Parts: sequence; structure tokens; C-alpha cells
Amino acid sequence: MDAVGPARDLEDYLAHLGVERGLSPHTLAAYRRDLSRYAAYLGALGRARLSDVRPADVDAYVEALRTGSDGGSALSASSASRAVVAVRGWHRFAMLEGIAPSDPAVDVRPPSTTKRLPKAIAVEDVERLLVAASAGDGPGPLRDRALLELLYGTGARITEATSLAVDDIDLDDDAGSVRLFGKGRRERVVPLGRFARDAVDAYLVRARPVLAQAGTGTPALFLGMRGRPLSRQSAWAILQSAARRADLEEHVSPHTLRHSYATHLLAGGADVRVVQELLGHASVTTTQLYTLVTAQTLREVYAAAHPRARG
Repeated sequence: MDAVGPARDLEDYLAHLGVERGLSPHTLAAYRRDLSRYAAYLGALGRARLSDVRPADVDAYVEALRTGSDGGSALSASSASRAVVAVRGWHRFAMLEGIAPSDPAVDVRPPSTTKRLPKAIAVEDVERLLVAASAGDGPGPLRDRALLELLYGTGARITEATSLAVDDIDLDDDAGSVRLFGKGRRERVVPLGRFARDAVDAYLVRARPVLAQAGTGTPALFLGMRGRPLSRQSAWAILQSAARRADLEEHVSPHTLRHSYATHLLAGGADVRVVQELLGHASVTTTQLYTLVTAQTLREVYAAAHPRARG
């Protein structure tokens, strides 16, 4: 494809997403993959510029995503939907920047996906997981317990937790809190409950100084065994190891703890708008998925327990 056509426009758009919208490197990489495939598709059609693209081209590309007729992998509805959102964003950007006179993707809708309810584990299972994380001696179990207590106690995303600095934690006896930086570097301050505060305090006093001795000095809160900031992959491994020791049958991921945090808050009577703020959701629509989980649980309990629930 001509490097001065869509390929150059794509680099401009990715720079816009990274600099002005503050998207993470991981999200930018996903955009690059999705839009590079689209740019190759346009090149095969002979569209040298975004201004040459017609609505029929975008419609055909949506079908190609589902069937693989463009030579790429056939995508699931959710993956195709993500790719279409990226395409729509690029065309809208091109129109607003004067690169194209109109937006050929404005009426294109992502493929419909089945709404999947977030999975949560029971409070008792969370407690088993946390106990399993702290099994053993040395600084590792103290760190692992503090990490998982913080994930469940704040609803933090795994990247938010591993990006924390020591100064982002306030362990005040009356009103402990943690400062989290979410998507787009949006900042929020989330209360830190007693169990999480105690676990983080024990880690800071008895474990982090030991781990830090192996490193060269870093403000990161959670450290690996070599004194370097704990990676997302290592945090995943810590959780998976604890889940195995706790004999949890369900697949447990960092997002499982985030889902459980939200579900348990709502089940305890928290307002959905409050949970939205705690989770850092830009839209309450995302948070409302958790209310469906709670309602489904109520129906299941009712069906199992009420003498006249079933015929």
C-alpha cells in the first residue's frame, strides 16, 4: 500500500490515541493489529486514500472479519465487534481532521454479541483464596496476600495494582485509601478496608524491605524476588498459584476478583453509581452488568429455596 495513503493516516491516528487520549501501549497494540488488517483490505480493493472508501467497502469488511474472506482469521462476534469499533474511530478521526470529506463507517454497526455476565466467586471462596496466598514463610507470601487483598478490597485492575507506587497508598487508621490510575490515566481514590490495610502494612514493614535489597531502588509498591517492580504476568502467576492451593474449581483471574468486588458490593446494598465510581467505569451502563448478576443470583436462590417456585 502507498505509504503516503492510509498507512500514513494510520500512524497519525495511533499517535492521536496514544498522546491525546492516553491509551495504554497494550490497547494501542490491539488498535494497530485491527487497523493494519483493515488498511491491507483497503489496499487490496485499490483504495489508496481514506477519502476513497465507500460505505459498501466497510460493510464488506465487516463480513470479511466474520468469514475470513480477506485472507485473515475469521473472528468471533466479540473480536469482530472490537475491530469494527476501531475502524469507526479511524474514519471519524479522518473526517474531523479533514483527511476525508465524510465518514463512510458512520452507519456501520458492530456485530451483535451475546451479553456475557461477569463471573464472581463466593465470599467464602475469596477467603479461601486469600488464606492460600499467605501460606508459607518469607517475604513472598506476605506480598502475595497483600496483592490479592488489595485487588479484592479495591476492585483494581491488575495493571492498576502493579503500577502502584508506595506513595499511592494511605494506611491511615481511620480512612485508608489507594490512588489508582485507570484507562486513559484517569485517577480515582478508592477506600482501603481494614483487611487490605493490615495486609499491605505487614508487607511494607516485613517483606518489601527484604525484596528491595536485591534491586537498585524503585518506588513501586509490589516487588518481585529480584527487587524489580512486579510484572502483570507475575501477578497473574501469584493468583493462579493461590487458586490451585485453595482448590478453586472455577477459572480465577484478576478480573474475577474485580467482578467479585463489584458483585458483593451490590449484593450488600451499594448504589450502582457508587460502584461505578469505585470501579472507574466511564459509563454506568458497564457497571449495570453487575446488577444483572445479582438479580440472577436472587432468582437462583429463590428457585432452589421457595416451596412454590417450581411446579
